[in-house]
Amino acid sequence: MQRINQMLLEMASGNFFYRLERSTKNDNIEALGLTLNILAEEIQETMLHQGYVNSNSTIMEVIQMSFILDEKGQIQMVNQQTCNILSVLHTDIIGGYFTDFLTETSLSKWQDFWKTGMQKEFSDTSFELTFKTKGNLVIPKTCHITTFNGKNNDERKVLITVIHHSNRQDKLENELKRSVFQFNENHSLAQDETQIDSRKPKLRLSFEDIRKIREGHDIIINNLEKELPSLKDFALQLGTNEFKLKYGFKELYGTSVYRFLTAERLRKAKMMIQYTDQSLKSIAHMTGFKSISHFSRTFKKRYEYTPSDLRKKSLNRDE
Repeated sequence: MQRINQMLLEMASGNFFYRLERSTKNDNIEALGLTLNILAEEIQETMLHQGYVNSNSTIMEVIQMSFILDEKGQIQMVNQQTCNILSVLHTDIIGGYFTDFLTETSLSKWQDFWKTGMQKEFSDTSFELTFKTKGNLVIPKTCHITTFNGKNNDERKVLITVIHHSNRQDKLENELKRSVFQFNENHSLAQDETQIDSRKPKLRLSFEDIRKIREGHDIIINNLEKELPSLKDFALQLGTNEFKLKYGFKELYGTSVYRFLTAERLRKAKMMIQYTDQSLKSIAHMTGFKSISHFSRTFKKRYEYTPSDLRKKSLNRDE
């Protein structure tokens, strides 16, 4: 149900390229997952083919994900959108293996290509691979793959490009956004004609700003065990700046980035203490705390009792 909830959130945000991975079960949840996959595909196809009907709206091909691999299959470069889509930090993907982000079915397909494609001096091909995100959603995509030699012909490189097709009615949407903002601005000016307001004007977040901040929120949720980069580097990964990230996060979620991170780590830790048999030391490590003492102090400050107190209470309840 958690994956279904994540899928619904992505669809509500306008991301219809995610899919739920199928299982061998034959129950209502599997049927619901299949229905969501079909719905997402139908919406995506409908949005795409509108471009063929409306001559004023052309199909735009956008590079959605891009990787450069070395001859060992390790990732040397990705674009920032790749990190956002896979919901991982940039520092965690660089140096990792490309295969870590493929489903089992696509893994065997990739290994077959690797055996033959890396033997050729140059190869250029396309085939479908299915990526998996940190939130356990899957993304089936056609990948354009090129193998080539490095600058000094001493190392093989692989370029993987994922193209996203869209009819992108950005002009119409931007016009609508501008008209809405203009109306609000004019309305505010009309109200202010009879009064003097000395308050500092608030920063106006665009729809694109909000989308990037929500992506940052999702990356934090899916990487609680990792150390968050500096806000400057994190903002750069999201394609915004540090000021907008801090201001926008406060506006959307009512707290700072670091306070939100700590609150989510504690929330996850509390659930693990209550409903798993993991040791407190393991839970502290899995939720991003550097030491058990730091974890205990922070936990007690938030809940007014220690992790060990909660574990004892949970064990007594189960007996």
